Amino acid sequence: MSTNLAVQADFGLHVRDHLAYVEDHNAATLDEIADRAFVTVTGGHRIHVSGSGHSMAAVLEAFFRAGGLACVNAVVHPALMPLEGGGESTLTERTSGFAALLVTRAAPTPDDLAVIVSHSGVNAYPVEYAEEMHRHGTPVIAIMSLPHSSQMEARVGRKLGDIADWVLDTRVPYGDATYPAGDAVTAGISSMVNVYLWDLLLVRLADRANAGSVQLPIWTSANVAGGDERNRDLLHTYRRLIPLL
Repeated sequence: MSTNLAVQADFGLHVRDHLAYVEDHNAATLDEIADRAFVTVTGGHRIHVSGSGHSMAAVLEAFFRAGGLACVNAVVHPALMPLEGGGESTLTERTSGFAALLVTRAAPTPDDLAVIVSHSGVNAYPVEYAEEMHRHGTPVIAIMSLPHSSQMEARVGRKLGDIADWVLDTRVPYGDATYPAGDAVTAGISSMVNVYLWDLLLVRLADRANAGSVQLPIWTSANVAGGDERNRDLLHTYRRLIPLL
């Protein structure tokens, strides 16, 4: 194996080690969240998931996805997505007051849960999203990197990690980039870790459902036999609660 290929292989090992570390580091918090989320999901309530910039990748993973929860409400706006304008999405996530508009439209309740994904946790949108959810009595889960956030100044006077009821810490390094080791400039892994943490929560919910002989509202792929038929009842149930469906 050439030296270059050996270094690349080390990167793969680093990623796998990081995922294992994140799973162990967040295990107790995931258990607590799963207990609360199980009550929310089986009670017919919603999980409101939001983010900004590339954290939107985690929102897309959670919403209307095969194997995912039908009760997820994606709290989104085109201005928060880089595909609608990279610079504009950065400006929007730093704009105070924007989150209040979206949370009001979502109309969360104390029986719901809210998830906000933000690598740094210092911009106006994620911080105010959590605060607005709290004003509606809705508990908040933050998926973020505490190592990165600890090295940043709060842009609106407070940070997401100080507001959320639970923090799932991605442990992703400052700046997100992870390669090459010692002088990282590329290969950000925050999106990968965000999705992994979400899947770890889904696994815990599935285990609780199996133990209690409860059926979770889970989407089936529309591209397998019978998928559309199995999803029809879920669409009928949740479309009135989640307009994006």
